[in-house]
Amino acid sequence: MNLPTKITISRIIIIILMIIGLFVLSFLNIDGLTLTIGNSGINIVFLITCIIFLIASGTDWLDGYLARKNNQVTDLGKFLDPVADKLLINSLVIFLIAPSLFAPYVAGSQVVSFNMWCAIILVARDIVVDALRFIAAQKKIVIAANIFGKAKTVLQMIAITLVLLNGFPFYYFDSTWPIGIHIADFFVYLCTAVSLLSGIIYVVQNRHVFKKD
Repeated sequence: MNLPTKITISRIIIIILMIIGLFVLSFLNIDGLTLTIGNSGINIVFLITCIIFLIASGTDWLDGYLARKNNQVTDLGKFLDPVADKLLINSLVIFLIAPSLFAPYVAGSQVVSFNMWCAIILVARDIVVDALRFIAAQKKIVIAANIFGKAKTVLQMIAITLVLLNGFPFYYFDSTWPIGIHIADFFVYLCTAVSLLSGIIYVVQNRHVFKKD
């Protein structure tokens, strides 16, 4: 097993431990878990989660870079890398739909959450695109990532980071935002729109995959 694959597996283990930790803490009645940093509104547990999320996102770039640089791209790596990506993004998206419901003691003063319909669209889009890639792979067709797919990933990371940080630092401007939504919410809607657009483009551009030989 080469180094990039080991990094990917380590990322998966970290993500799983993070998810388990969040859900365990969500059922613990511990007052200290509601602590926030100063008047920022940033919950300490979500801050730690955000740091883990950013580190995991960084290792996603690192293992891909090392695999290409050292010519260590393997089928196992190709399989595990998207699994780790989807596990990282979608698990947090689902968890952050309603922090007050699933993590009442972790959320603390958290007021920004991930819109439920946006989360459904993001997860459904990934399921459709992954199914498309699976069918294409069976027919020896490679579906390359497009610019919208890459933009979607970047915007998802920004949106999740902002929700975990309760909109920091942009929430200082929320009171002057003309349409009455948090700036963090804007990024959630934006990443959802770009994700949906990229999914539609993937399906339209690769619709020949569904044709019979």
